[in-house]
Amino acid sequence: MITVVDVLSRADGYTHEEFVDRWRGEHVAIAAQLPGLKRYSTSVPTDPDEAEYDGVLNLSFESVEAMNEAFASDVGTDVMDDAAEFIDVGAGPRMVVEETVHVTDE
Repeated sequence: MITVVDVLSRADGYTHEEFVDRWRGEHVAIAAQLPGLKRYSTSVPTDPDEAEYDGVLNLSFESVEAMNEAFASDVGTDVMDDAAEFIDVGAGPRMVVEETVHVTDE
């Protein structure tokens, strides 16, 4: 499983709360349609006033090729265009990782 891990900062003009509402609201409806998406999670800091970033995004795909195809699709373009409205794209670190799950209770 290939996972994109993005550490996100909100765009200028957004409070942390507005960022979270937009990210976990209407943006999810768009991003959840990415072709080949296997897992999608968002995490926000428990104490945003003390955090350097506003959230962490995890998107999982079967392969790097599947990830690249997803972001090259029309939906991928829509996702990035929407994100650019409320995320300071590129402000935080990003990694593409090969995930190994060691414990799960699912």
